[in-house]
Amino acid sequence: MCHSIHVTPFKIRFSPGQSIFDQVVFAAIKSILAGELKAGEPFPSVRTLALDLKIHPNTAHKVVQHLIQERWLVSQPGVGTVVAQAPKARAGDRKHLLEHDVEKLVVEAMRVGASLGEVQQAVQDTWSDLRGLKAVASDH
Repeated sequence: MCHSIHVTPFKIRFSPGQSIFDQVVFAAIKSILAGELKAGEPFPSVRTLALDLKIHPNTAHKVVQHLIQERWLVSQPGVGTVVAQAPKARAGDRKHLLEHDVEKLVVEAMRVGASLGEVQQAVQDTWSDLRGLKAVASDH
């Protein structure tokens, strides 16, 4: 008897207009940072990832290779691909985030009419959700 089970250890809802590759990479990294995927745990094979997410095997391969290259995953001979310790940020990552990515968030928030308070609350809520906290006022 053959059963099909959901084996991808992270949640993803594909959004139109954004590359599937970017969405899967983001979902995997988010899951690692949130502690849903822990260091040393197996990561799905390319074939499993492709079948489970219903994506092209080449895209799944590209995702796994990218996550290995960026040090989120480690390929262990005889074991397979496993989750690595979250890698340290590279020089310039923080500056890019705080200058470029925040600017994009602010522009998009202004475009949709969100207030500064709403954006701050959304950032705080998301930060708390990823850290597994319910109501944290000042977690840096």
